[in-house]
Amino acid sequence: MAVEKFFVKEGIKESQLEEFLKEKFEKAGYSHSDIQRTPLGTRIVVYAEKPGLVVGKSGKKITDITEEIKEKFQVENPMLDVKEVEQPFLDAQIVANKIARALEKGGFYKKVAGYYMDKVIEAGAIGVEIRIGGKLGSERARFQKFRQGYIKHSGYYADTLVRVGYAQALVKLGIIGVQVRILTKMPEEVNESLFKGVKENEEKGLEKNE
Repeated sequence: MAVEKFFVKEGIKESQLEEFLKEKFEKAGYSHSDIQRTPLGTRIVVYAEKPGLVVGKSGKKITDITEEIKEKFQVENPMLDVKEVEQPFLDAQIVANKIARALEKGGFYKKVAGYYMDKVIEAGAIGVEIRIGGKLGSERARFQKFRQGYIKHSGYYADTLVRVGYAQALVKLGIIGVQVRILTKMPEEVNESLFKGVKENEEKGLEKNE
């Protein structure tokens, strides 16, 4: 098999495995997984809000799913580990999942978006943006965007500092898509700009006093 085909095949397998884990551990507040290949096998680290629901009683659930991964995805000696997401409201995927589940329970999208934006900011985020699209209370599909604080959409800092999560809510009128973007750290260029602005204002104040 050519090297290119091998990596394409492995990429597809990892994508399918990610969807499998997301479905299996949805109730545990699943965030994402990290796949590491070692000489002893394949280590799969699952990040979730509630690790106990991943492991299951006496570790039985995680053992059963490990075996299922081995058979279904042909993963050599899979070793499933789980780590707790310490700040779930700073994890874009977990927040997106929470919004989707709230919409499925009949929550009004504006109220739901406002509630979770406040939670994200309270958790220490610099900024958050929530996008909700679909049939929002009517037969006509539309798109709504909510934002609080500072957020980056493109460039180096958008790629490195902004966390993005996606989820879907299945309601009576159809499927509603949810995208969450969270900025957890202020970009250096913005810090420098703010510092420069403060210094300029201070200098102007001194000039007036003189």
